Amino acid sequence: MSKEDLDQLRIAYKQAVDEWVVAIRAEESLATPDHSMTAMETWDDAHFKEHDAHSKATEARDAYKDALRTVNYGI
Repeated sequence: MSKEDLDQLRIAYKQAVDEWVVAIRAEESLATPDHSMTAMETWDDAHFKEHDAHSKATEARDAYKDALRTVNYGI
């Protein structure tokens, strides 16, 4: 695996984490004094989006780590 390939995996991971952070902040911003059912459903939707973003960040991290293991340890 080339340095460029590793760089692309690292960049993909960093972008996924950045998207996850945005999703976390969006979810957090919806924890407001509005106790309505509509607000709760909007907050729940933001949580599901945060969960999906977290999963993508984890997948990108694992792909990068797997590539690093291959390069550094041959496994």
